[in-house]
Amino acid sequence: MQLTAPATRRTGVRDADGMAVASFILGLLGLLVLNIFLGPVAIVLAAAALWRGTARRGRAYLGLALGVADLLVLVAFMQADSTVSWSF
Repeated sequence: MQLTAPATRRTGVRDADGMAVASFILGLLGLLVLNIFLGPVAIVLAAAALWRGTARRGRAYLGLALGVADLLVLVAFMQADSTVSWSF
């Protein structure tokens, strides 16, 4: 006996769209706080959304770019302060 409906193609696209939006939001948030954690998460979510064929490719690419920017900001501040984190 099956309790839930089988997954359809639309469910997979909707999940991928959610991942694209989540990667964008986490990448944007990562520029301010927790960039060592949120940057890689944004990159992975964006890559997974693109691999699954999201309809929101622009958001996925922005999430990917922001995730990379998070890590670049972290590296820049690590070079300036010689620490693993940064604060205002």
